[in-house]
Amino acid sequence: MTYHPKSEFMRVMIDRGYLADCTDYQSLDEALIAGVVPAYIGFDATANSLHVGSLIQIMMLRWLQKSGHKPIVLMGGGTTKVGDPSFRADERPLLTDDQINANIDGIKQVFSAYVTFGDGPTDAEMVNNAEWLDGLNYLEFLRDIGRHFSVNRMLAFESVKSRLDREQSLSFLEFNYMILQAYDFLELNRRYGCLLQLGGSDQWGNIVNGIDLTRRVLDHQIYGMTSPLLTTSDGKKMGKSQDGAVWLNPAMRSPYEFWQFWRNTTDADVGRFLKLYTELPIEECDRLGALEGSEINAAKILLANEVTTLAHGAEAAKTAEATAREVFEKGGIGDDLPTVTLSVDDIGDGISIVQLLVKSGLVKSGKEAKRLISENGAKVNDEALTDAGMMIDIAALAAPMKLSAGKKRHALIVAQG
Repeated sequence: MTYHPKSEFMRVMIDRGYLADCTDYQSLDEALIAGVVPAYIGFDATANSLHVGSLIQIMMLRWLQKSGHKPIVLMGGGTTKVGDPSFRADERPLLTDDQINANIDGIKQVFSAYVTFGDGPTDAEMVNNAEWLDGLNYLEFLRDIGRHFSVNRMLAFESVKSRLDREQSLSFLEFNYMILQAYDFLELNRRYGCLLQLGGSDQWGNIVNGIDLTRRVLDHQIYGMTSPLLTTSDGKKMGKSQDGAVWLNPAMRSPYEFWQFWRNTTDADVGRFLKLYTELPIEECDRLGALEGSEINAAKILLANEVTTLAHGAEAAKTAEATAREVFEKGGIGDDLPTVTLSVDDIGDGISIVQLLVKSGLVKSGKEAKRLISENGAKVNDEALTDAGMMIDIAALAAPMKLSAGKKRHALIVAQG
């Protein structure tokens, strides 16, 4: 990168590692200096929370607002009815309007922790693309918008090409998705003066389509910027852990489990993650990321505290760290561990330890539980569990029971009443 930006937002994007590509660095930089730039990222409402894989984009919108510009969170109330085929091997399941609206409500809760919504010039807005997509007249849309798209060009996009190269079916419904996403950018520019679309680098083709369409229909200059698709240093997709997606909504992933995900960051990723997911000064991120041995653990705790504070608040981060210290350093039972509460009916004459491991979420199946036990990876109240046939009765749950899978994942089993 030889270009030296003048605007604060562009400088942050480059220096902290958010920037993969941009359609016109210099012109966008000048627009960012000239006045408030409204910018958007689109999120389909396929779940009622976003997960850590979306956090890089959320942080980009946060920095946009901090540097004096306007974030637009575009919810795909319309496009969720189609499903984004980008780099997927199969078609997404289709959701009802009620499911989509409930998911949008959950996602707004996530965003409220990162950006400030309101009516001011730099306040964030949440917009639903059903506003313009639900009422489209198909023939008019084909005539006015469809004529600007080359099927040859669309087939050449990597997201489509990779699906076809694997001889996997791509429905006409999904093929329309990229046209709808391009139309979103056109409408956001027309209705909200939006000048910039942000997204992951897998969205580059869709972003360029929107810029091209807006130029053809409105003769307006708009911009696109992408972030790198993040994998951890060991090649894993960002946002996933052993037991599934790391959700940002506390109802779907407890603040303690969220904190633990960041505490368990690989040494090689600490400096990079501090730059992307916290607001610590870059020099401090570099210093912490260069630590070695036991010293890097202090940097991981700082990373976990900073990221959890942004997502769930300072009190949740403080409680999570205190729980972790109690569990790992003192061998105690922390109050904030994921907890499964069982009724007397649930326990009956006894419930198997294998069932409890599954109910706790530490394993996905009885088969996995038995394998964990046979490999000496399971513990009950910090004692090794060797008997996969163990039954737990109501008396054994007179006090909370701590289950462990390996050294870092724990849950509590509590009897009601």
